[in-house]
Amino acid sequence: MTTPHASTAPIAPIDSRTPPAAMPTPAMPSTDPIRLNGLAVAYDAQPVLQGLDWQLAEGQVVGLLGRNGAGKTTLIETLLGLRDPLAGEARLFGQPAAALDDAARARIGYVPQQSDLFTWLTPRQMLAYFRSFYPIWNEAKVEGLLSRWDIVRDKPISQLSGGQQQRLAIIRALAHDPALLVLDEPVASLDPAGRRDFLRELVEQVVDRRTTVVFSTHILSDLERVAVDVAFLHGGRITLHEPLDALLEGSVRLMGTPDDVRDYVARNGLVGLEGGGAPRLLPASSHDTPVHAFARRPAFGEPPASAPGVTASRVTLEELFLELTA
Repeated sequence: MTTPHASTAPIAPIDSRTPPAAMPTPAMPSTDPIRLNGLAVAYDAQPVLQGLDWQLAEGQVVGLLGRNGAGKTTLIETLLGLRDPLAGEARLFGQPAAALDDAARARIGYVPQQSDLFTWLTPRQMLAYFRSFYPIWNEAKVEGLLSRWDIVRDKPISQLSGGQQQRLAIIRALAHDPALLVLDEPVASLDPAGRRDFLRELVEQVVDRRTTVVFSTHILSDLERVAVDVAFLHGGRITLHEPLDALLEGSVRLMGTPDDVRDYVARNGLVGLEGGGAPRLLPASSHDTPVHAFARRPAFGEPPASAPGVTASRVTLEELFLELTA
């Protein structure tokens, strides 16, 4: 991918007659690994992202969840500057994503959903090519992963299996010890053993280097092993971004008649999963037909126990996913 060159704007001269105290203090740009403001993207006039705001700090590990077609890949490509938004802005390390300098680009690792390897090269040749772009290259990690994952170094990439090509893409993304790692369904082609090895390597990367990670996957059990936070993409926006453990511990599934559930929610100060308003009753039904609802405390914490007429039970990540992306 060709590295765009940011234009250098002339710096306005400072009028020496203006007292220093009268000079406005310029706002310092955020250097967060990811900051998205008002992103909007559409395909054929069909909105995909709609005024999306999102911010990730150094060392955050976030699982990005959404239904098929929700726009996860579009969001990832837009935040990396690979796709232009209709409106809004994406900034990485304080720079516009579409105009990163070489130093910022060298801090990013990316594994796309579809492999973009140079299949006419061998793994050794491809990795040597990419090594030339990075000031940091962890050769010990590269060689260790190639050996552990049984990737033949001098065989054309086109002759490797889909799983081996996916592993090679992961090695390429980890080789320069990135500060920001963006993974779009990185384990889709891996068997359970390959997924376990990759997740172990990812955890080590995060612990050792405080790497910021965005991890999109439909395999919820993998996400639970890695992610500290979860973000739900629905309706073109991030509808909820919370610590995973707190979300699971503070959420509850309620069963009872509509009146009993509403009374229970009011007595215990519960809110909907997204943090505001009353929980949704599913399905909306008659006065005496049992319904279920998902709720949580506004500030998380232990959910209340069952009460007469209402059964309260723990929720799973799968249940939260289905409810928050419905």
